[in-house]
Amino acid sequence: GEGLKKRLTEQGYAEKELMALGLLGEKEGRTYDYFRHRLMFPIRDMKGRVVGFGARALDDSFPKYLNSPQTEIFDKSGVLYGIDRAKDAIRERRLAIIVEGYTDVITAHQHGFANVVASMGTALTEKQIRILRGLTRSLAFALDPDVAGDAATLRGIEVARRSLDRKGLEMPTVHGTTSE
Repeated sequence: GEGLKKRLTEQGYAEKELMALGLLGEKEGRTYDYFRHRLMFPIRDMKGRVVGFGARALDDSFPKYLNSPQTEIFDKSGVLYGIDRAKDAIRERRLAIIVEGYTDVITAHQHGFANVVASMGTALTEKQIRILRGLTRSLAFALDPDVAGDAATLRGIEVARRSLDRKGLEMPTVHGTTSE
């Protein structure tokens, strides 16, 4: 499970640099691949620059999903997965659809829904709302139909209401989720 560490140190990266980027963790004085045994998803900012990674366990490891730790360039609350590819479609369609996870975004884009982004398993934050506000005034939440998804939808709607001019924000109903 140390393939990434080995590969990057062979390419000349110092362990200290890899730790600062959140690619290595440290335990009891030893470094290890932070994302070992996981499928990694690059998380890009609006300009398409990789700022962090998300990862899903390939076995029964816990947690099932893991994001890069907070670093100088990665702030989970200030980025939306897929925003670099979705921004034009969000502007054109005047609607951003918010889902929970990486694979939800990938699947939506593969099926022609290019205006979809993910909050990466958390409720939408004020920073994420500000990013979307620069693209559209309409948001739709299409989060998982479970207790956590329902709670995140309600929190996301509340954050949106607090963050934006209420009259300027439309929240259409999507899959039974409503702003009422």
